[in-house]
Amino acid sequence: MHEWQQEVLAEVRAGSRNGDRRIGDRDIVDKVRRAVLMQRLPPGTRLPEVTLGEVFGVSRSVVRKALTRLASERVVDQRPNQVARVRAPSIEETRETFAARRLVEGEVAALLAGRLDAASRDRLAAQARDEIEAHGRGDEPARIEHSLAIHHLLAEHSPNRVLGAMLTDLILRTSIVIALYKRPNLASCFLEGDHTALLAALEQGDAQAAREGIQHHLVSLEALLDLSPRETRIDLMAILGRSHQQA
Repeated sequence: MHEWQQEVLAEVRAGSRNGDRRIGDRDIVDKVRRAVLMQRLPPGTRLPEVTLGEVFGVSRSVVRKALTRLASERVVDQRPNQVARVRAPSIEETRETFAARRLVEGEVAALLAGRLDAASRDRLAAQARDEIEAHGRGDEPARIEHSLAIHHLLAEHSPNRVLGAMLTDLILRTSIVIALYKRPNLASCFLEGDHTALLAALEQGDAQAAREGIQHHLVSLEALLDLSPRETRIDLMAILGRSHQQA
């Protein structure tokens, strides 16, 4: 057994002794989804049941439940008699995803203009500041996390709950296609000033500026992609094992 596997299993057993529940399929779903969102698990990554079972110290039946849920959320592709993989959207689907997100998130931003309470504005401003600081120190994983938090907060506070749910789904889909098509030599997808300008429009109650700000942000982000497929080799155990230990 690898050292990282021993550490993961030790954590699970310790949690059990302390009265905490054991790792379940929902935990696996959350960690795989997060790894995809943070672009640590690129599209096309194989997710063998045996490997996931070893990573999390659970049975294959628990892993199967998790993969079924991930497939229903369109995070993974699961076909009969084949190893599940992180979804790898086509170039056409990538363009459609960005087009849909521009429409949905643009409308959510317009609806939120002038309607956020002080606490929500402060949370958004803090995430924007943290994103800039993370970019400045070259911490790309942290920058991605803060950027995602901004957009998830918009979805969370959407006055139209249906649009909010759609936006949550589109944020995940967008993260998948960015992981697949981001230019190999591009260190960061940071778009300086975009989130700051968006927050200003929301605070000022300028619905049109908020809508246009989001749409400009997503157009600029899409322009950073290289829309041609490429092969990747991923150490699944290292990524999910490390992710689990830090959770």
